[in-house]
Amino acid sequence: MNKERLENIKGDLERSQLKLKQIRDELEQSSDTNLQKAVNKSDQIINHTTENNSSNRLLLSNEEANAGLHRESVGGMWDEIGQLQFDFILNQGLKPEMKFVDIECGCFRGGVHFLRYLNSGNYYGIDMNSSLIDAGYQQELDVANRNKLPKKNLLVNDHFELYLLGVEFEFALAQSVFTHLPLNHIRRCLFELAKCVKQGGKFYATFFECSSESLYRLTTHQPGGIITYMDSDPYHYQLQDFFLLIKGLPWTISYIGDWKHPRGQKMLSFTKI
Repeated sequence: MNKERLENIKGDLERSQLKLKQIRDELEQSSDTNLQKAVNKSDQIINHTTENNSSNRLLLSNEEANAGLHRESVGGMWDEIGQLQFDFILNQGLKPEMKFVDIECGCFRGGVHFLRYLNSGNYYGIDMNSSLIDAGYQQELDVANRNKLPKKNLLVNDHFELYLLGVEFEFALAQSVFTHLPLNHIRRCLFELAKCVKQGGKFYATFFECSSESLYRLTTHQPGGIITYMDSDPYHYQLQDFFLLIKGLPWTISYIGDWKHPRGQKMLSFTKI
């Protein structure tokens, strides 16, 4: 186990301990009628540690990739969420001749579907984790899809510097990306993406939504029972946060909301102006 992996695991444990302390505090303040609710929250935090780990994007060893752990590293639900995001973007007007970028593409949970549909060379991906891209390329793509995806279309980068691809896109998607990012990282994504989306182009992104009343509290989202936080991964946000983020950037926002995501993430549509 390398030093980076140990440091990430240590960070996960520290965050989990902090969250469990919050639960213990709730337990101490709870009446008997609320006790079971508080206990359920603590169980959910333990159960969803794996969900949080997926955002840390640990480098996978060849053995782990060969064992199929790359699918769990991007959150699981491989078939369901992969097909869901493809169907959604297709319904928004994606055509085979258009150029599409998959932000935090991982090991191509959605990419396998987009590659089959798009013309050769029109799928692009960016991710901070080279091992996920490598695992997906070797294990999830058949020969036909590999032939449609030149390696130069894939960028390993943790600052969303999509201009390095040298392409203007009609469509972009960040599925379960903003759910793992603090606000200024989302701002960076919007800033960089604006450089390489065509005027009138579309960018779709999911997020965990909260109300003003629940902003400072642990929030459980249904379906799926994911617990989110104001200042820890996975994050929740108010819709108005995104209007503040695009101030001074060439984007407009439309709220789509529910799109049948199995973990209750909501959808936003950004249009380049």
